[in-house]
Amino acid sequence: MQSNEIKYSEDIVPITDMKVNPGRIVNQVDKTSRPVLLTNRGRGVAIVQSLKDYEAKTEEQAFLRGVVQGLMDLEEEREIGLNDVKKRLGLS
Repeated sequence: MQSNEIKYSEDIVPITDMKVNPGRIVNQVDKTSRPVLLTNRGRGVAIVQSLKDYEAKTEEQAFLRGVVQGLMDLEEEREIGLNDVKKRLGLS
């Protein structure tokens, strides 16, 4: 497995490189599993990331939001018992 640490010499590229050879950038992202920062006049303007990595990160964020919400619900005593859940879902 390759490191996901940014390699500044490879992973920061001018947006003109994307315009000239988009396939190279997409292949690089796919091969390295590292996102590429596109720059315009020296400033970051976009990130190119593999779809697989984007979906994994999105799912992870949704899961973590759910965990945090669950912990907040427990802290504020907003929980219900298993029997009540079954009733609400029509499983009892």
